[in-house]
Amino acid sequence: MGANQKAEQEGWADIVVRILKRNDIDLITYVPDNVLRPLIDAVTDDPYFTVISPAREEEAVAIVAGAYMGGRKGVTLMQTSGFATIPNALASLACPFQLPIVMFISERGVIGEFQQGQAMVCRTMRPVLQSLGIEHFAIQDKSQVEFVVEGMIKQAFATQAPAAIILSPLLTKRPH
Repeated sequence: MGANQKAEQEGWADIVVRILKRNDIDLITYVPDNVLRPLIDAVTDDPYFTVISPAREEEAVAIVAGAYMGGRKGVTLMQTSGFATIPNALASLACPFQLPIVMFISERGVIGEFQQGQAMVCRTMRPVLQSLGIEHFAIQDKSQVEFVVEGMIKQAFATQAPAAIILSPLLTKRPH
């Protein structure tokens, strides 16, 4: 199989895993989410990664923050409603102490969402990110994954600032 065929068969989660490794990110924290299941399964099955699943998203952020202060690189995975629990951790820890907390957020609350709570939280996510000065970008197509993930990770660590990579349902194509 040629390189182009392999790239075409590679899913969005496979691309993310490849980029995480290329950037020496080996710690993954997550709170379970069906939309993120392909990425969660990929990192859990790969012995390169240390994977931790705490009870809450604030804990996931704190683990990645502590690891960074100890010289290790990590990211955290969550869904939109989970993001709603972390503005205090971002505003009082990640932002003022210039910690590159990279968040992968599965976007819920749009395109046919059946849970009103998800829709409500989704409307607040981008304004909160904006008010905290956190760079964020929504990936809508697999062709954007490599460029956006690579760029956001490099920027977060170079500028020592949090970043949010929002995974649109147009990318994940997973039912809510």
